[in-house]
Amino acid sequence: MDRLGSFSNDPSDKPPCRGCSSYLMEPYIKCAECGPPPFFLCLQCFTRGFEYKKHQSDHTYEIMTSDFPVLDPSWTAQEEMALLEAVMDCGFGNWQDVANQMCTKTKEECEKHYMKHFINNPLFASTLLNLKQAEEAKTADTAIPFQSLKMAVVDIYHSRLKERQRRKKIIRDHGLINLRKFQLMERRYPKEVQDLYETMRRFARIVGPVEHDKFIESHALEFELRREIKRLQEYRTAGITNFCSARTYDHLKKTREEERLKRTMLSEVLQYIQDSSACQQWLRRQADIDSGLSPSIPMASNSGRRSAPPLNLTGLPGTEKLNEKEKELCQMVRLVPGAYLEYKSALLNECNKQGGLRLAQARALIKIDVNKTRKIYDFLIREGYITKA
Repeated sequence: MDRLGSFSNDPSDKPPCRGCSSYLMEPYIKCAECGPPPFFLCLQCFTRGFEYKKHQSDHTYEIMTSDFPVLDPSWTAQEEMALLEAVMDCGFGNWQDVANQMCTKTKEECEKHYMKHFINNPLFASTLLNLKQAEEAKTADTAIPFQSLKMAVVDIYHSRLKERQRRKKIIRDHGLINLRKFQLMERRYPKEVQDLYETMRRFARIVGPVEHDKFIESHALEFELRREIKRLQEYRTAGITNFCSARTYDHLKKTREEERLKRTMLSEVLQYIQDSSACQQWLRRQADIDSGLSPSIPMASNSGRRSAPPLNLTGLPGTEKLNEKEKELCQMVRLVPGAYLEYKSALLNECNKQGGLRLAQARALIKIDVNKTRKIYDFLIREGYITKA
């Protein structure tokens, strides 16, 4: 894991985070195995283990930061860039405004450091002289007037200022000042158009904002037309010649899909046929579905995601007061017996007072996860402890 630095203090100079598309703030993460282009993540997306296409959460990575000295041990690289940015914004000589913008250095420290390292630094003078000699060697037949060191610094300052104005104009023209609003506008497109938007974002600085938006909108329209053509071709293949028949076809297609999903229940039965307890749970779940009740027993998912294991009630207070069905409920919803008995008592008392109990009333009495409340409520109704209002 390397500790590298980014020599830009402007968030718009960096590419956005590939996870949340927000501007990167130091320190941030660069994947050492993905790229080009480089794959950057903010710390929040990195800690969540964000993965995208070929990028995996176990890839080696580098920490990008400018928190290290460059010219002076008491000045970090980030402060050096902040000083240059402040001088460009406030103007040379306005040291009080420069210090106010930096917030970490005084007026005297800013002036002394800038004059020492950026104006009167012999290293910069020798570097500029070498560059001038190399340029003169290439174009010996052309007379190039020599500029003093201070004039060269002023030229650098003006070039940076022009580049900063150019970038600000791009951000303003393309409506990127409100990043959250821009991201919400992107999400209204289908996934394929969003990928195209992300790919073509780097070309936004070349074309104007109107031309760029027209380009994206035209591809979004093309995607919608292709999808509609594909749907019409499906109708034509099925022998459908009018939209009334098309609606009937869509309804029947949806019905067939629902029937196909029902037939896949057989695979669920085969999963639990080896375990008698799990098989009984599945049968009770199907009985609840057939009777119009919500399933009270959670089923294992086939998506690969592991569900929480049943709670071990051994040694927990109140376990001896539960019957076998209540123990099974507490294990599945991962609820300690003492809390279950307290909730059961509260629901029974309220049911006796009201002559019945609704699910909304149960949720108002029990301030826990609404799914657990629903399972407790359905269990007490099914076992006859309470009645519906």
